[in-house]
Amino acid sequence: MAKEAPPLTVTIDDSAGAGKDISNDILTVGIRTPSGVQDVTGVDKAGMERLLLLGDGEVALTGVFNDAANMSHAVFKNYRTILAGQVGRTVALAMSGQTLSMEMVAESYDLTRGADGILTWAVTLRLSDGTVPAWS
Repeated sequence: MAKEAPPLTVTIDDSAGAGKDISNDILTVGIRTPSGVQDVTGVDKAGMERLLLLGDGEVALTGVFNDAANMSHAVFKNYRTILAGQVGRTVALAMSGQTLSMEMVAESYDLTRGADGILTWAVTLRLSDGTVPAWS
């Protein structure tokens, strides 16, 4: 039997560097922490040998448009604004007492209006500071 997912809190810095909990606006979250791999298989092997290389992080979010102060539109509308002295924005995902925190940049802030009038958004964030993502 499938277990129900626990509540998730998503906090992302706005363009001023202040963390905002936008969890209520989010419909879906995709979290990836892939690593590169290098094939190091010698000709004397019948199976593959690989080494883990650099780690990466990616967060894909979709949500419902909310232009209230401190909510998703306020966080993403200036996604290209670089914080003073920083490359990216802090993204923190907290669930079941575990937190994944990464410095990330947003690729885009895409808005979609459906024929029924619903206004949704999608954002993909990628690792920006070279620190391998790790849950704590």
